[in-house]
Amino acid sequence: MLAHKSFRLGEFKLSSGGTSDYYIDCRATTLDAKGSRLTGEVFSDEIRRRGWKPQAIGGLTMGADPIVVAVSVVSGKVHGFLVRKAEKQHGTGQRIEGFREKGARVVIVDDVCTTGASTVQAIEAAREFGFEVVGVMCLVEREEAKGRPNVEKAAAPAPFVSIFTARDVRAEHVSQMDDTAPVVFAVAASCEVCGRPAVTNAPRNRCAVHQN
Repeated sequence: MLAHKSFRLGEFKLSSGGTSDYYIDCRATTLDAKGSRLTGEVFSDEIRRRGWKPQAIGGLTMGADPIVVAVSVVSGKVHGFLVRKAEKQHGTGQRIEGFREKGARVVIVDDVCTTGASTVQAIEAAREFGFEVVGVMCLVEREEAKGRPNVEKAAAPAPFVSIFTARDVRAEHVSQMDDTAPVVFAVAASCEVCGRPAVTNAPRNRCAVHQN
C-alpha cells in the first residue's frame, strides 16, 4: 500500500532542504481506511514483540498523528499524545496534548525519518515533560542525511526501530509498475510458433493464441 499510494518518483524538494528523485507521503497510506488499520496493527505488533509495554504513544504533529490514533484504536489500551511544534500561546500553553501522566512509559513515533529532526524534537519534548521514553519508531526510514544516528543519539538508551526502509518501498513500487506495464504490441511481425500475425513482442513475437 505504501508503494502504491505513498511513493512517487520524480524530482522533489525535501523539508530538510535537500532534493531527491523520490518522495514518500505516508499520510496517503496512514489516513486510508484500510491503511490506518494496518498501520495500527504493525506498530502494535512490533511494540508487543519488543516487550516495551508503554502506557502511551505519541509524536510530533502532524506526521505522527494518524499513527498515534491508529495504534490507540487497534490496541484498545495504549493512550495517545501529540507534541506541538511550539507551545501554544493561549489557554494552558502546553506543548503535549492528550495523555499527560508524568513518569509514564511512552513510545515516540513518526511517519518518515530523513534527518530525524521531527523525531528528535518529539523525544526531547516528551522527556522535558517527564515521560520515560522506552522506544522510538518510524514507519519508513530513508537511510540518508544521518537520520538514524541523529535519532539513536537523542533516543539513547531507548532503541530506534524502523518498520520499512525507503529501499523496501521503492523496490515494491518498481515491482508494481512492472506488473502493470502495458503489453508491447508487435508491428508487421509473425508469431514465432505458428506464423499468424503477432499481437505482442514482449518477450517474443507471439499471436493471440500463443502469447501466454
